[in-house]
Amino acid sequence: MTTSTSRLCCRSCGASKVRSLVDLGFMPPANEYLDPDAPPGAQKTYPLHAFVCEECILVQIEEAVSPEDLFGDYAYFSSYSSTWIEHGRRFVEDVVKRFHLASTSSVLEVASNDGYLLRHFVDKGIPVLGIEPAENVASVAIAAGIPTEVRFFGRQAANDLVRRGFQADLVVANNVIAHVPDLNDFVAGMATVLRRGGVVSVEFPHLMNLIDRVQFDTIYHEHYSYFSLCSLEPVFSRHGLRIFDVKQIPTHGGSLRVFACQVADDRPARPGVAKLYDLERAARLHDIETYDGFSERVEHCRRSLRQFLTSAKTDGRTVVAYGAAAKGSTLLNYCEVTDSDIAYVVDRSPHKQGHLLPGSRLPIFAPERVLEEPRPDFLLLLAWNLEDEITKQMAYVREWGCRFVVPIPEMQVLP
Repeated sequence: MTTSTSRLCCRSCGASKVRSLVDLGFMPPANEYLDPDAPPGAQKTYPLHAFVCEECILVQIEEAVSPEDLFGDYAYFSSYSSTWIEHGRRFVEDVVKRFHLASTSSVLEVASNDGYLLRHFVDKGIPVLGIEPAENVASVAIAAGIPTEVRFFGRQAANDLVRRGFQADLVVANNVIAHVPDLNDFVAGMATVLRRGGVVSVEFPHLMNLIDRVQFDTIYHEHYSYFSLCSLEPVFSRHGLRIFDVKQIPTHGGSLRVFACQVADDRPARPGVAKLYDLERAARLHDIETYDGFSERVEHCRRSLRQFLTSAKTDGRTVVAYGAAAKGSTLLNYCEVTDSDIAYVVDRSPHKQGHLLPGSRLPIFAPERVLEEPRPDFLLLLAWNLEDEITKQMAYVREWGCRFVVPIPEMQVLP
């Protein structure tokens, strides 16, 4: 790797000295699904190049696409995944008990999507407010009786809420901090709206897994940053927040759930914080040299998938993909997959069905499509993070000998 003098300055510490992690070329936004009649070449592509800050070790991409373009109208609805509904329910059970939340408490969720998580607080009689920038997604939550405001979150939104007399005992930001181009503005907003004695809960995919398991497909334009605990702590501290607990959770191929409070809060740090720092040090995430060679490992994944698809085609086997997920778009486009390699994609979300995947232009159908002839010989799991859910849901494909295939971190055809 070489030090870059590009336009990129670290969105956390402002340093201009960055190294290339992996250059995935030009791609369309991963959730910009196409109408079937969209002409070839009609979709814009943008550079997708990840860098590492040599000062604070934050992995990040340049802001090639604006948040308004990415999130103003959004295709992802959390409620179409039973895994995510259950994840939300368990989270709510945990924090309500742990932080003694009640009808006198207030919960704010940033990027609340279709209300899949907040609805569990509502069921317990705990007042909530969701902030969701995608109007089409927010409308689903509002229709379900979950108070939701359509806007982006940051200092201005937080100050507006405080002026209206709203402060939160719990601020939830699950799988959103990576989606924020102005990181300092976002964290400052959370600190501003947090009531004295309150707690911030943030979840995000753990950088350690991205590097160790070559999860390059989680890099796409919506994810501006990729965090470790050691790269998150400085930006929290800069805005008066202190991390007092952290848990490793299995979502998105391995994530962190971080709990933070105001610096003046006297609650003690839990042992998990020191243990996680030790784990990251053992993995040398703080060492810039650790990130050398990642690009070559990504290329190995590309070659492995291409070899599998070529072999399947040579043998007259049909491959279908499951999960019209953003990570799938990165994987397929980087590997230059077309409908001559994979017949189509299936997905449970009706908001994606009837469209084409960005870039690869694979058609998206409901899962029942696999029952039609010719039935697939292989089902490639693009949403590999939901492997258990998908293999159980689609177990019937094994009746005709179809096998599940996991592409990351190594090509694996499941028994």
